[in-house]
Amino acid sequence: MSSFKTNTNRKFYKINQYINAPTVRLLSDDGKQIGVVSLTEARQQAQETGLDLVEINGKAVPPVIKLISFTKFKYQESKKLQAEKKGIKGGDLKEIQMSPFIGAGDYETRIKRSQKFLTSGNKIKLSVKFQGRQMNHPEFGHNLIAKVKTDLQDFGTPEGEAKLIGKRLMLTFTPSKKVGGVKNEETK
Repeated sequence: MSSFKTNTNRKFYKINQYINAPTVRLLSDDGKQIGVVSLTEARQQAQETGLDLVEINGKAVPPVIKLISFTKFKYQESKKLQAEKKGIKGGDLKEIQMSPFIGAGDYETRIKRSQKFLTSGNKIKLSVKFQGRQMNHPEFGHNLIAKVKTDLQDFGTPEGEAKLIGKRLMLTFTPSKKVGGVKNEETK
């Protein structure tokens, strides 16, 4: 076994002399199409401008080649990758814990946090934890769950009914579709 790891996520781009198609579709560094030219013409333009030829799409007929500095191209690609990763926010499962006899201030804080999670596209797992003799009165937990349902009805919808698992009463909320529509209208 070798002791080093290879990065399999790296994409390989053909540049300059490694491009071997007879004709190519040439793009300028700002993405505008120059046209379909022969490979020798493209290499001549690259030499005149001091830029590199970078193969963008080798499977197209003719292959798409961009006239750009390779370091600038790699930088742009890394920025695109970061933007894609940044856009994949939301969709996680967040847990909110309460006790059946939670104080009013703590309850409000948990509700505000739940609303924030639901508006950002996350699911909420509400967990009411019973301790000691509280297990003799599960109706207090069910009453709390009913109150939370009414407070979060504009932000999320409950999945099924609350289930008592061990010493915890649990219910999952999914973000409602209405929230995304309201958010998009405000940004326009």
